[in-house]
Amino acid sequence: MKENIIIKPYLRLAGLEPLVVRPETNFVNVGERTNITGSKKFARLIKENKYEEALSVARQQVENGAQILDVNMDDALLDGEKAMTTFLNLIQSEPDIAKIPIMIDSSKFNIIEAGLKCVQGKCIVNSISMKEGVDKFIEQAVICRSYGAAVIVMAFDEKGQADTMKRKVEISQRAYEILTKQVGFDPQDIIFDLNIFAIATGLEEHNNYAVDFIEATRIIKQKYPLVKISGGVSNLSFSFRGNEPVREAMHSVFLYYAIKAGMDMGIVNAGQLVVYDEIEPSLRELCEDVILNKHNDNNEATEKLIAFAETVKGKEKEEKKDEAWRSTSVEERLKHALINGITEYIDEDTEEARLKYPKPLDVIEGPLMAGMNVVGDLFGSGKMFLPQVVKSARVMKKSVAVLTPYIEEEKKQNLLKFPDKEGEQTEKRVAKILLATVKGDVHDIGKNIVGVVLGCNGYDIVDLGVMVPADKIFDAAKKENADIIGLSGLITPSLDEMVHVAREMKRLNFNVPLLIGGATTSRMHTAVRIAPEYEHGVLHVLDASRSVTVVGSLLSKDQKPGLLKTINAEYAKLKEDFANKKTTKQYLSFEKSQQNKVKIDWDNFSPIKPKFTGTKIFDNYSLGEIAKYIDWQPFFIAWEMHGKFPQLLSDDKIGKEATKLYNDAQALLKKVIEQKWLTARGVVGFWPAVASEADTVEIQESSTSVVKLEFLRQQIKKAADQPNISLADFIAPKESGKQDYIGAFSVTILGIEKHIDAFMKENDDYNKIILQALADRLAEAFAELLHEKVRKELWGYANDEALSNEDLIKEEYSGIRPAPGYPACPDHTEKYKLFNLLGGKEATGITLTESLAMHPASSVSGWYFANPESKYFGVGKIEKDQVEDYARRKQMSVEEIERWLRPILEYDI
Repeated sequence: MKENIIIKPYLRLAGLEPLVVRPETNFVNVGERTNITGSKKFARLIKENKYEEALSVARQQVENGAQILDVNMDDALLDGEKAMTTFLNLIQSEPDIAKIPIMIDSSKFNIIEAGLKCVQGKCIVNSISMKEGVDKFIEQAVICRSYGAAVIVMAFDEKGQADTMKRKVEISQRAYEILTKQVGFDPQDIIFDLNIFAIATGLEEHNNYAVDFIEATRIIKQKYPLVKISGGVSNLSFSFRGNEPVREAMHSVFLYYAIKAGMDMGIVNAGQLVVYDEIEPSLRELCEDVILNKHNDNNEATEKLIAFAETVKGKEKEEKKDEAWRSTSVEERLKHALINGITEYIDEDTEEARLKYPKPLDVIEGPLMAGMNVVGDLFGSGKMFLPQVVKSARVMKKSVAVLTPYIEEEKKQNLLKFPDKEGEQTEKRVAKILLATVKGDVHDIGKNIVGVVLGCNGYDIVDLGVMVPADKIFDAAKKENADIIGLSGLITPSLDEMVHVAREMKRLNFNVPLLIGGATTSRMHTAVRIAPEYEHGVLHVLDASRSVTVVGSLLSKDQKPGLLKTINAEYAKLKEDFANKKTTKQYLSFEKSQQNKVKIDWDNFSPIKPKFTGTKIFDNYSLGEIAKYIDWQPFFIAWEMHGKFPQLLSDDKIGKEATKLYNDAQALLKKVIEQKWLTARGVVGFWPAVASEADTVEIQESSTSVVKLEFLRQQIKKAADQPNISLADFIAPKESGKQDYIGAFSVTILGIEKHIDAFMKENDDYNKIILQALADRLAEAFAELLHEKVRKELWGYANDEALSNEDLIKEEYSGIRPAPGYPACPDHTEKYKLFNLLGGKEATGITLTESLAMHPASSVSGWYFANPESKYFGVGKIEKDQVEDYARRKQMSVEEIERWLRPILEYDI
């Protein structure tokens, strides 16, 4: 008899990967730049029929942390249905974009319905309403539900938009009853947009709009706790446009009260927010008077706010140092230092506590752990952010370092006094978690952050580092008596290594849970490939904040069985869905996809010859010059702080801590540059090249040496005017008679190890992780700098280019630099050819691991294509006929090729 599994009623969305909006999900980021009314670049590309290029906008949204992608094609001069269909179909062939859920956004339902036919997984429809009557509303809702979509419902009926609390509640209740009882919607799949209107307009009838929204939100969430509430926050302050300090304050005050009432999501300019507690008190009071309508519909509050507005415009915020906490008890001082990451007094406060408590261990188990418990609670509730937690860990480690010699001395004295009772000198056992980046992979920033966060929650962390073979993991787990094993990986070959580790854990009779994490991992892969290999609990952990809850449950005798039962049921369902998936995608035969290559008029194109052929080394390049090209957004993503830079520095939730982190990073970067902590080395090379076959490029390395590069081609069936792209399409074919060229590059940042070791000796995880993240940013910035130098000087095909750093980040330049192992050329094994051409380790300073990760980890490499038609794209899924042809061209077995290309295979192996 099949056991009934209770699935909790969360909003569950999915692209290629699931997104479950749980109560602890603080905020869901919706990427809005693929909205034709919200991005000039996106609108231009769509109107010019450059859909492949428009995918770069979507990809950038995903890379910047968007968890849902909003797509809108509403334009009077555009065929909206065709545009929506074309773009969404293209997205589905890009796994790195299609992994997140889609929000199909349109005021025209025919466009929404066209979009629903294209997306996989579970999407959101934005939006439906009763403005055209109940029958139309039900008809549209039934269609949305038939496609499995969640819906945003506007507070709008036959009488118009709801502008009062009563109307908002009435319309929402009416819509809820219809959707749940007549249409069959689950409550958690309903999102109400309750309409936020402008206040302080001078019209008394507008004065209660904010109160109406807040109170309607409270009533609806009390009555229907599973629904979500949304709204456009920027509308609120429309009458103060141009006066940013007032708008910032109004938005923050409104959100403070609206979120407490139950608001879940909202559209607001992140650059127009300020931390509620930091609003100038008089301004905050006036904003509250207006937003909460404390003067009962007269315009007194509005007039006072208008009069006060000019007095706050442009005022600088001053940060005053508050030392009042120094006069409290030593326990309170330690707690304050831990919560605020203050190391300035930690040595003296720890010593004072040591003298006060009977044993030095009592200080750790008492005030220090009490303080860290507060940190853990604040982080878990979303009131502290990752950089703060890492600072707290630094304080904890420094305090423990003061106490450690006394603890060791006490143990020694006890053994001298009671030599026969050595076995009794054991301390209360702390749960031990073993972490490792798997064999062949060198990336560990994410793992380091997880280790710090778990350490802050009282667990003993054993970090084995990077490139750790399976047998070393097992030996260490047995030696340390580990309670949980955690694996991390960034590159795709690491996925197979994780499967191997799980399989071996079963063979060796391990019975501890296995955690899976890292950029290349996913819940789906864990469920389908890893979990079936090991029966004692395999869990995918999305980020550091989730790890605390998961680990706590796994180590609880009461909670562990229930958690594993739920996870096993979810994974079994994911595995079943994966096995039974019915794709609506169609694929061309490899031969037909080759016939549908990019059409370039080679007769009227003359390739530009680079200034030299062969290689050129750039050693000890100026870090100061490289730093100008840094893209800071991924730096914050590494710290789990999502949003667009620099707007996130003024975000209402994370802005204050993001600014502190940014300032600390800038200070350390200055030290790195001035004291020459790190060395930058780059290599650039150019060679004559022709496309000798449809997907093969021949490089004339020398008069006697020819190197063949093999590329992969998109096979998904596309619209009639859309090509199936291969990188080989951008090199002149041999039969054209044109001499073309190709380039290659590598960059690396050397010398980080001794500084990492120094920070570790100082128990300073915070600066260690900042330095690692900065090294990664410098490597990417160096790649950007060299590419610009290539375009303007070394190859010179765009010598009149004049782009800002923002333009470079948006990839507005001509030509591309795709990297082996990434979407346009997903085969890592082509790196062997790239590094041989560049001169190997001696020239590049880079070694390749057995999984073809680059070491040092802060390294970037790729090809240069100069053709103006070249563009970034993803190969997507490929069929067996292409795999067999690719194996033939590379002179490798089909089985070996399938191992390297497993993530993009359309078929099972």
